[in-house]
Amino acid sequence: MKHVPGTRGDGRLTHELDPHDAGPQDACGVFGVWAPGEDVAKLTYYGLYALQHRGQESAGIAVSNGRQILVYKDMGLVSQVFDESTLASLQGHLAVGHCRYSTTGASTWHNAQPTFRPTETGSIALAHNGNLTNTHELADRVAELGAGGLDLSTKNAPAATNDTSLVTALLAWHPDQSLEENAAELLPTIKGAFSFVWMDEHTLYAARDPQGIRPLVLGRLERGWVVASETAALDIVGASFIREIEPGEMVAVDEDGLRSRHFAQADPKHCLFEFVYLARPDTLMNDQRMHSVRVEIGRRLAREFPADADLVMPVP
Repeated sequence: MKHVPGTRGDGRLTHELDPHDAGPQDACGVFGVWAPGEDVAKLTYYGLYALQHRGQESAGIAVSNGRQILVYKDMGLVSQVFDESTLASLQGHLAVGHCRYSTTGASTWHNAQPTFRPTETGSIALAHNGNLTNTHELADRVAELGAGGLDLSTKNAPAATNDTSLVTALLAWHPDQSLEENAAELLPTIKGAFSFVWMDEHTLYAARDPQGIRPLVLGRLERGWVVASETAALDIVGASFIREIEPGEMVAVDEDGLRSRHFAQADPKHCLFEFVYLARPDTLMNDQRMHSVRVEIGRRLAREFPADADLVMPVP
């Protein structure tokens, strides 16, 4: 997917949608956990810490106790944003977290995630790793909903100005069906790279675009489930790696357990940059450790382009 710096994938200048965001948010880290009886805020903190390499600009965690969702986010590294007292105030049984990376331009608090939005039946919080290519179309749909009068308590909510906020607004508008059914209808209409992790007061959701451009994995805790950008985040919280979320798949976790559905046919086109740069060396992706992949890339490069040298090193 070719990308011109300073534009969204559909060719529109990023600042046309959000003047404070002059670059894509395509390499962020996302984490979600459903685990009654566990300290989900602290688990999310450690998960984001393990994903810190994917974004160093801002960090945030949303937690639900079954009645309400609390969101805390700020600029800076995960260890700078959260301390013991903050994490202790985030009590609940499920959580989602995010650490943000954008390539250029200003990074501001209102662009930090997870995004939050009230709905007719509660609230949702969403974290996004990716870069959408049909933001103009999504913005038009949100504008149409606004023109029709959102009969929610959203009038005082921040305006939807970037791709993540647009998706959050569209997910929140489901007056005649459940959030899960609305997501199943909405996701096939979203174009580009996305790994979404979101929640309402009771359920954790995750979805990956049909091309599987950005990574997303599923892990198992003794008393719950975890989804994350990379297996390194599962390792740090003591979760066992189950499998990757498949391209075009949406999963949901609640008191009834884990369920899955495919909203689109898989057409895998993974981002090579994950293998050569973004992912942690100890992360498992496509059943291969990233360090092993990078060593093998070096071997093949040496065979294809032999050099009479004592040392070969990469230069950025």
